[in-house]
Amino acid sequence: ILPEHVEAAREVLIERRDTHLDSLVERLREERVRRIVEPILVGELLPRDVYSDDVAYCQDLGLVRSGPSGLEIANPIYREVIPRALAWVLQQTLPIPRAPYIAADGTLRFEKLIGDFLTFWKEHGEFLLKGENYPEAAPHLVLMAYLQRVVNAGGVIEREYAVGMGRMDLLIRWRHPGGEQREAIEIKVWRTNRPDPLLQGLAQLSGYLERLGLDEGTLVIFDRGQQAPPLPDRASLTHIEHAGRPIRLLRL
Repeated sequence: ILPEHVEAAREVLIERRDTHLDSLVERLREERVRRIVEPILVGELLPRDVYSDDVAYCQDLGLVRSGPSGLEIANPIYREVIPRALAWVLQQTLPIPRAPYIAADGTLRFEKLIGDFLTFWKEHGEFLLKGENYPEAAPHLVLMAYLQRVVNAGGVIEREYAVGMGRMDLLIRWRHPGGEQREAIEIKVWRTNRPDPLLQGLAQLSGYLERLGLDEGTLVIFDRGQQAPPLPDRASLTHIEHAGRPIRLLRL
């Protein structure tokens, strides 16, 4: 039994959506569950007005548990299932063909994937953020749905939630004939009355890359501030260097 067999079995469980996973999706729609799960997904602390009964309720459901850094999603399967369940409808309806993102040698054309997401977000981003049940996590969920639509063809996305650090880390692992390609992404959100998270994000991404042993990465900053310029004006993709590593900086 090899790691890829375990990953394939995990994917079967998720796609099959057994009864207990469907029940999980129903629970995610409850407001008292959203108030606990959403901050965890985006790496924020729980709001001060959250009731302890709501925390206990989510723990009793087996959705969250107390970890070394505070509350966390209860297990690896749920860490995968929850964001995918929340973005499932969007993922199924995205008109994204996989073929253009796979190079002749079987590697993932990640630069093109990120560039095309920028174009997609400029056109559809504002619309997709409206009416979301998880508004604070909506940008993260849209990006993950977009990536998942392509990566499902031959890879996996691993998610890490850094509670209280205002970040979500993604690692794309793409298998090809020559081995495995890994692409690290860190997601930050620039909120009203907070400083630009660029420097903090670069430092956090550098630590993530160091831990993974990667030489380059991608930092995505969603500007959700009330004074943010119009989306077409603020969206950009630039290439910078930080701590000796090339970084793709995607501002949305």
